Amino acid sequence: MIDSAVTRRVVGDFLRYVRSGQEPQRAAEFMAPTVRAHQVQSEDLATVERTPDDYAEHVREMTATWGAFDLTIEEFLVDGARAHVRLAQVGHHLAPVDGIAPTGRTVRQINSVVYNVEDGLITEYWIQIDRAGLLAQLRDGS
Repeated sequence: MIDSAVTRRVVGDFLRYVRSGQEPQRAAEFMAPTVRAHQVQSEDLATVERTPDDYAEHVREMTATWGAFDLTIEEFLVDGARAHVRLAQVGHHLAPVDGIAPTGRTVRQINSVVYNVEDGLITEYWIQIDRAGLLAQLRDGS
């Protein structure tokens, strides 16, 4: 039986502790040994496989790029094994991104993610990132 409460707890705790950058080393508590990560970008659709260790390193890289960012859950909808989350991440541009030297500017990123949870672990997710909005902020500060 699919339990929406389990999905909400797993995804909520994953966001709170791991994705937030607070405790990325806890990724294995919330992720299957291999997770299919669908990077939904209009210019380059890609699916990569992530392990909990890979994901923890990915979050550390985000922290190196954006500093100790604030992560806000703007929407969190659960239906059985699936959770849709809209996130806002606010940090500072501290490392090169797409060839753009660090500006120190405050940057707000918007992401939408759908997580799939099986047996109490995230097994797959689909993420959409507003890359055009991010690059506009880095290039001209708007």
